[in-house]
Amino acid sequence: MVWIQRRKLLAPCLCITASVFLLITLQVVVELGRFERKKFKNSNVRDGQAKLEEEPTHLYPLPENEALNLKKKLETDNYPIMLWWSPLTGETGRLGQCGADACFFTIDRTYLHHRMTKALLFYGTDFNIDSLPLPRKAHHDWALFHEESPKNNYKLFHKPVITLFNYTATFSRHSHLPLTTQYLEGIEVLKSLRYLVPLRSKNSLRRRLAPLVYVQSDCDPPSDRDSYVRELMTYIEVDSYGECLRNKDLPPQLKNPGSMDADGFYKIIAQYKFILAFENAVCDDYITEKLWRPLKLGVVPVYYGSPSIADWLPSNRSAILVSEFAHPRELASYIRQLDHDDRLYEAYIEWKLKGEVSNQRLLTALKERKWGVQDVHQDNYIDAFECMVCSKVWDNIRLQEKGLPPKSWKAEVTHLSCPEPTVFAFSPLAPRWSSLRKMWIPSFQQSMKEAQALRWLVDRNKNFSAQDFWALVFKD
Repeated sequence: MVWIQRRKLLAPCLCITASVFLLITLQVVVELGRFERKKFKNSNVRDGQAKLEEEPTHLYPLPENEALNLKKKLETDNYPIMLWWSPLTGETGRLGQCGADACFFTIDRTYLHHRMTKALLFYGTDFNIDSLPLPRKAHHDWALFHEESPKNNYKLFHKPVITLFNYTATFSRHSHLPLTTQYLEGIEVLKSLRYLVPLRSKNSLRRRLAPLVYVQSDCDPPSDRDSYVRELMTYIEVDSYGECLRNKDLPPQLKNPGSMDADGFYKIIAQYKFILAFENAVCDDYITEKLWRPLKLGVVPVYYGSPSIADWLPSNRSAILVSEFAHPRELASYIRQLDHDDRLYEAYIEWKLKGEVSNQRLLTALKERKWGVQDVHQDNYIDAFECMVCSKVWDNIRLQEKGLPPKSWKAEVTHLSCPEPTVFAFSPLAPRWSSLRKMWIPSFQQSMKEAQALRWLVDRNKNFSAQDFWALVFKD
């Protein structure tokens, strides 16, 4: 009891002592501050300044918002501004270093009329006619970043629109920043045997698995892949796990589309000999994980998509190309032949077993690209796009400082082009998918009219309403 009473008396004493100590410390700090400011003033007098000016403001910290505004003002007054017209990055202001150059990147549209704004950056999927930065200033470059399928915005895939831009980063090898290998981490993942299931085991698994696997949940896209697969299924067994033509279920934990890069999903797919690797659109150099994933897993891709795919395969014999067969019946016959002949099948995975990637174009593209995929030690392709534009803007600034004319950059039609979609005619339409399947050709044709109308209006370089645009589209 006595010990408890002592504790009760000791607590107030400690509080009083602490309060006195804090007051003394505060007074010392204040006096030291006065002494330092006085010493600063006296040093100015000794240096010959007869009249003391007001105490320098930099001795006192600015409020946080004022400091931020001052920092932004210094950055935007001294560095070129790159304005993201599509708010892809979400950054209201950032000074980015690009080698020896630096630019200020922002999504804040109030910078549109700033004297240092040199380039406007657009994300293709969000590019629309609702709010274009018109009239376009002569010193404003337009840059396009678009890694997606043409179905996301068909207007961009026509000459009248793609040639509006000065710089491009697209899946085309011809763009200023090619993103053709955007789904491939590097050569080592192609060579890796981590998920490879030995052929003997695959032959054993064939007692319960089909030779072919198909996993798609984006049904009836512009490539019309589901029509082809539906026809193919009448000639050979296919295990289909996705929402499209599904006849087999994934485990519950893998049904989410986000799990398609999960270890468990990889192990299921790796058990198969062949996979139907069909893109959602047929465009040169449009190559997605549909191709790279099976090559990483040691499964032979049966590929349909980019007509230029042979330029990007790891070896001359690493995929079966649908385009080489006149009909699904012939393709099915060839796959059955490989399925029953180990020697013929192994010819398609020999490159992987030996760890030999012989395609010099692919090796060079991966070595020279200025960005990485899932690599914390490299910039991502958005950073690389920003820096590409920043560097080209600086190149022209330096030319002008020397009294030389700036270099003119302009996108070409090859930077982003796809042919009109087609449909396969060998099977009747499935009633529940017919309307979507029929949509893509008219959609492409309509997008051409929209591209021409948009270009006509932009060339006149004045703001226009959506009503003006659609009136021109449907003029005829």
